[in-house]
Amino acid sequence: MAREVRVVHAGQMRIRESNVDPAALGRVLAHFSNPFWELPFKSMRNNLDNLPKHLLLLLLCFTSLLSSAQTPANSASDRWTEQKANTWYQQQPWLVGSDYIPAGAINQLEMWQAETFDPPQIDKELGWAEGLGMNTMRVFLHDLLWQQDAAGFKQRVDTFLTIASKHHIRPIFVLFDSVWDPFPKLGPQHPPIPGVHNSGWVQSPGANALRDETQYPRLEAYVRGVVGAFANDPRVLAWDLWNEPDNGNGPPYSDSEPKNKQEPVLALLPQVYGWARSAGATQPLTSGVWDGDWSASDKLTPMQHVQLDLSDVVSFHNYGWPESFEKHVRWLERYHRPLICTEYMARSVGSTFDTVLPIAKAHHVAAINWGFVAGKTQTYFPWESWQHPYVMKPPPVWFHDIFTATGDPYREEEVRFIRSMTGKLSAAAAR
Repeated sequence: MAREVRVVHAGQMRIRESNVDPAALGRVLAHFSNPFWELPFKSMRNNLDNLPKHLLLLLLCFTSLLSSAQTPANSASDRWTEQKANTWYQQQPWLVGSDYIPAGAINQLEMWQAETFDPPQIDKELGWAEGLGMNTMRVFLHDLLWQQDAAGFKQRVDTFLTIASKHHIRPIFVLFDSVWDPFPKLGPQHPPIPGVHNSGWVQSPGANALRDETQYPRLEAYVRGVVGAFANDPRVLAWDLWNEPDNGNGPPYSDSEPKNKQEPVLALLPQVYGWARSAGATQPLTSGVWDGDWSASDKLTPMQHVQLDLSDVVSFHNYGWPESFEKHVRWLERYHRPLICTEYMARSVGSTFDTVLPIAKAHHVAAINWGFVAGKTQTYFPWESWQHPYVMKPPPVWFHDIFTATGDPYREEEVRFIRSMTGKLSAAAAR
């Protein structure tokens, strides 16, 4: 879901190594009586620029603990050990799948609301996935669905899991997302904008909730409620707690984003890990890094440190050429934890099944591509369609997605290749 637009975020400041400045430390500690996200950016930068990175991370953790004193579990205290994470991964097949939404849904809300939830369509499309040998799908949830109808939402998630299990698919559920429209609304969703990529996807939580600290208990209830309901369910593979939390968005949404968006997200993310752990999740937790240089610890942003230091399994996004994919895999292998690529495959910018899947398999990296079936999300249009909509003619090559809405492959040879990589082709020949 990453976009070509690259935005410099407050959370991406380089914190230079230096001796501890007691005066600077005192100024930061003086702010701890207030929520971290209320710090003015200028003041925060003045205070933090003089601190070494390890101290900054310590202070961020301390701040999160202060702002979530009611949370009994520390987000890091129950993190899986490397041994536990790798033992879990050894018990899995090579994980291959897609980021999934049914063709008839423009976003998470339309997928899951009672009026538009479509089990027969999901069953049909997951059957196509099973035919490719896919065994997982990454599926986005939304906090407003819990607020609207918690019991009904849980029931629909259970129905989805029953359908997925029928097709031998174990999904990764995504709880929060910082990308696309920052103003989600329940009820009927608008139709797709002609010729535009992902024109109706919505953030969770939205900008209004992110700005309003009084809504944070509702977000906590959502995380605890959803994770707790399926914490021991073997049909769930993992929990992806926050998609691209440091994505600042690009036009047309960038002007509508909170000016200090990264500050509340950076303060909330460790708490989300804590809420999910205290809900008793027996599945691994993760949040994927997607941008920047991960080659060394001192090159990571504060947000990336939280993601990589608190995740049980390491996940990431990469839409680059195959050599870029392999380079990023090697960077992350130093964590000695299972690697899951939760977004890749954008044909026109160099990320394809035939170049990426062999590398992923050689490194035993789980591979989940963005886009499964061409539908209302219109992700077969490229990112740049926001600037140049494809209203007169189709793009020269599909950007994402594998199947048309009727189940025909975009490219027969591509589908055949995926089946050969997953072993589905050889299994079919053996019969």
